[in-house]
Amino acid sequence: MTRPRPPAWIAMGGAVLVGVMTAVQARINGSLGLALGDGFTAAVISFGSGLVILAVLCAILPEGRAAIARLVTGAGKTIPIWMLLGGLAGALTVATQGLAVATIGVALFTVGVVAGQTVSGLVLDRAGYGPAGVVAMTLGRVAGGAIVLAAVVLCLAGEGPANAPWWMLFLPFLAGAGIAWQQATNGRLRQAVGSPLVATLVNFLGGTIALAIAALVHLLIGGGPTGTATEPWMYAGGAIGVVYIFLSAALVRHTGVLLLGLGSVVGLLATSIVLDALWPPLSGPSFGVALAAVVVALVGVIVAVVPWRRRRAASGT
Repeated sequence: MTRPRPPAWIAMGGAVLVGVMTAVQARINGSLGLALGDGFTAAVISFGSGLVILAVLCAILPEGRAAIARLVTGAGKTIPIWMLLGGLAGALTVATQGLAVATIGVALFTVGVVAGQTVSGLVLDRAGYGPAGVVAMTLGRVAGGAIVLAAVVLCLAGEGPANAPWWMLFLPFLAGAGIAWQQATNGRLRQAVGSPLVATLVNFLGGTIALAIAALVHLLIGGGPTGTATEPWMYAGGAIGVVYIFLSAALVRHTGVLLLGLGSVVGLLATSIVLDALWPPLSGPSFGVALAAVVVALVGVIVAVVPWRRRRAASGT
């Protein structure tokens, strides 16, 4: 028996919520990385705490234990190894947050993520990589993606980017491309094991391992943390990541990769404005520019989501 498909507005509302939580997590992990003086250690703490939460939930819940059994039985057989690698993209995202957000701000971090996520989402949907299968590259979806990219260009206006190292903008672009791939991969894994909870657990396990190796290499080469973080909220990034990755894995089969990405873009941009207003970064766009970018991005999401052809057919035009 298949579960009923949620209304489009609920699915897109969930996608926006994913973006809100991603922005909040970025600020938390960036603050933790700044306090510790080590973005890699901050990323390990974030992913590791999320892994502990998920492991406990999967051990307690019967659904989690049953899905883990299916995962162990099917790994390498009915479940290909590549479905287990979504955590690598999550590791890149969290590491980028810890390394760059405190310097460039959430808004500029979002700019890079949006660009990578939009381009990657279009390509993955057209290739049929996500659990929704091949999603046609309609004029509305392409136009919506182009409008969101215009919001990215608008957000880059001003002197903010000139004050930040180029790699701090390039890494978020890679992270955004990875997020779109991660959402599609986790969605496929969720279908295979029948549980978004276990799909999220696999994501955090792989990401924690990758980040621990990176942190160890960084420790051997450049030394460990130089500071301490005493504020409890700085350690909440892992729990927030559990929620939004779980939600992404559950939503992507209803929205497709691109629409999930576009919805989260709106949440990312809107929340980044608020966070950067409360905690101004060393560089970033002005409030007016960032606000205009949010409006343009929202228009892009509407253009991509609304079934224009169906409406024209219904009206007889």
